[in-house]
Amino acid sequence: MIKVLSFLNILLILSSCKGQTVDTIPEHETFKIDSKEVGELRTINVWLPEDYKTSDLPYPVLYMPDGGVQEDFPHIANTLSELIQAKKVPPFILVGIENTQRRKDLTPPTQVEKDKEIAPVVGGSHEFRNFIENELMPYINSNYRTTDEKGIIGESLAGLFVTETLMVQPELFDFYIAFDPSLWWNDKYLLKNSGKILTEFTSEPKRFWFAGSGAKDISKSINNLAKEFEKNAPKNLIWNFSDEPKEKHNTIFRATKEKAMVWALNKLN
Repeated sequence: MIKVLSFLNILLILSSCKGQTVDTIPEHETFKIDSKEVGELRTINVWLPEDYKTSDLPYPVLYMPDGGVQEDFPHIANTLSELIQAKKVPPFILVGIENTQRRKDLTPPTQVEKDKEIAPVVGGSHEFRNFIENELMPYINSNYRTTDEKGIIGESLAGLFVTETLMVQPELFDFYIAFDPSLWWNDKYLLKNSGKILTEFTSEPKRFWFAGSGAKDISKSINNLAKEFEKNAPKNLIWNFSDEPKEKHNTIFRATKEKAMVWALNKLN
């Protein structure tokens, strides 16, 4: 059952490094999926571009973890709306996946005991990816007018999930956006194996935009990932690294989201 929430009377207050950032929750639709892949009921929020209701056109889709109304969904939906209105990006449908056990869904398995201490259960990214591919995407494609083009956006652990998906199942999306991905996970497994993974990369065209803040525990790994891409990325993988040493881990998403979406959501020749 779809529930339409009003843009006019609900406000979301999110913390920022300089106090409080107020994000208006835009009008959107909400539904639930009883997932067999992750074994629980999942809440999904969908934002539609303004002309969706007045046209018969299909639209590409941008998926996002951390997609609850108490999470990153409102500010990404609002920014996407502004970029569409300014004709900086084409119209997209935004699909936000609300968290239940965030640290389980967004992390691959790890052999590092310290990693396992961050939550009661970790290492569920494979099942979460199966949920997106086998349950969520078919529902979206059946209930909304969609094109074949789709992408994913995420920050921190969600950025890790985005980057891991690009590496292990690149055919799932056409473009990928990651802010400060937590590449330290599992003793930097993705980073250490990125060279080999990229030499065996799919032949399909893909786009990857990623950014790194000045956070000491993250910046070196992300810069090293950019170096691996310089050496080993195939020509069909178009990528862009935005080095943001003046940003902090808790500011980089908002500081760079506009240029990330302008670069990634526009098809590149």
